[in-house]
Amino acid sequence: MSKTIAEMLKERAGENFQLHEKHLNTQMVKVLKTIGYDRVYVKASGPYLYDDRGEKYLDLLSGFGVFALGRNHPAIIRALQDVLEAQLPDMVQMDVSLLSGLLAEKILATCPDNLNKVFFCNSGAEAVEAAIKFARYTTRREQIVYCDHAFHGLTLGALSLNGENVFREGFGPLLPGCNSVPFDDLKALEQALSGKEVAAFIVEPIQGKGVNLPADDYLREAQRLCKQHGTLFVADEIQTGIGRTGRFWAIEHYGVQPDMILMAKALSGGFIPVGGVAMTSQVMEAVFNRMDRAVVHGSTFSKNNMAMAAGIAALQTIEQERLVENAARIGGEILAGLEAMIPRYDFLKQVRGKGLMIAVEFGSPDGLLRKAAFAGLEAANKGLFSQTITIPLFKNHRILSQVAGHGMNVVKFLPPLVVNEQDRDWILSAMDQVIGDTQEVGGAIKDLGKNLISHALKAKAG
Repeated sequence: MSKTIAEMLKERAGENFQLHEKHLNTQMVKVLKTIGYDRVYVKASGPYLYDDRGEKYLDLLSGFGVFALGRNHPAIIRALQDVLEAQLPDMVQMDVSLLSGLLAEKILATCPDNLNKVFFCNSGAEAVEAAIKFARYTTRREQIVYCDHAFHGLTLGALSLNGENVFREGFGPLLPGCNSVPFDDLKALEQALSGKEVAAFIVEPIQGKGVNLPADDYLREAQRLCKQHGTLFVADEIQTGIGRTGRFWAIEHYGVQPDMILMAKALSGGFIPVGGVAMTSQVMEAVFNRMDRAVVHGSTFSKNNMAMAAGIAALQTIEQERLVENAARIGGEILAGLEAMIPRYDFLKQVRGKGLMIAVEFGSPDGLLRKAAFAGLEAANKGLFSQTITIPLFKNHRILSQVAGHGMNVVKFLPPLVVNEQDRDWILSAMDQVIGDTQEVGGAIKDLGKNLISHALKAKAG
C-alpha cells in the first residue's frame, strides 16, 4: 500500500542532505555545508523558519522574493482549498477560465492606464521569453537591448539578456541580436537605439544583482528614447514588483508607463508558480492578430486554477493587510538604522534601496591592519568579505540573508513584506554586532576568513 506524504515526511525526516547529495545537486550540498547553512527546516510561518532543533530564523531571502506574504499565509491556503473543493474543470485548453479573467482584471487595476491586456505563464523566465517574442513580432525587429549586471532569468532567451557572465559561461551560442548597455547611462542607450533596429529595451527598474538604483530621470528618459526610436519599453518587475519597493510597482517611483510589465515571484502567494506580462492592446493584438494565430504562444499550465486563485488571494491580502505601506515604512526604518552605522564602521561604505529591497555595501577600510585583512580576502576570491557578514548573521543571529551578486561585497535583504517592528530591531541589532565584530581584525575576519580563504583556494585549484 502506498504511503501518504505525511508518513514519508515522518519516516524519512532528516535525510534532506543525504538524498540531495545522491540524487540532485551535489555541489549545492557542499556549498551549504561549507558555509554552515546545513540546517533541516521543519516548519515555516510568516517571515520565520524553524529547524529540527527548535531554532527560529528570520528569513531575509524570502525565496528570492517569492514569499512576499511570508510562508503559509492562511488566506492563500483558504483560496487553494476552495479551488480543490470546488472540483472545477481545469486547463480544458479549448476554453477560457473565469479565474484567469478575474486575476487579469485585478492585475490591470494596479498598472498604468496604457496597459490593458495580460498574458499568463509559469515563471519570471517565461515572462521574459514571452516579452522577447512579443516585442520582435510587434516591431518586426530582431534586436533586444538590456543592461550590464542585469538578471532576467536562466532559460536560453532570458539568459541572452543576462548581464552576469558567470551565468552565461559555457551555455552559448545564445540568442542573436541581444546587446547590453551600462545601467543608468542614457547616452549609451540612445546610441544603441539610434539605428532603429531594436525591438525592446528590457530593464529592471532597480537591478536585483547589487540593488542598483537609477538616477531619478533615467527611466523616464529611457521611455522617451524608446518611443522616439520605435522601441518597446519593457519593465522587468519580477523581483521589484507587487509591493517590494514600497510602491506596488517600482516604476511608480519614477513616473513611467512601460509597454510591458513582467511579473512573477510574489504573485504566487508563495505556493503555486505563476508569471505574467501586462501589456498594451497594441502588443497583444499584433501577436494574436488572427484566429489562426490564437495559439501561437502559450504554456500548458499557465492559467491553471490553483495558480490563478493564489494570485487573486495574494493581491487581495496585500491590499487588505496594507503590505505595500508596511514595506515602505519598515524598509525606510531599516535603511535609516543601517545608514546611521556608517560613521562608526569603516568597512561599511553605503546603504541603498527602496522599501524592503535593501543593499549594504562594504569596502576596504582606512586602517592598515584592517586594510590588509580585507585585501587578503579579496585576493583569495573577489567579494569574499561579504561572507564575513552573512555567515555570522546566520550562525550567531539566525538571520538568513544573501550576497547581492557574484564578486561583490554587497549584502542584500529581501524580507517578506509582513515583517514588523520586532523584526526590524532584530535585523539592526544583529547587523550592529556583526559589522562591529569585523572591526576587530583578530576576531571575525581572522577566524572566519581563514576558513573561507581555504575553501576559496581549493575551489580555484579544482
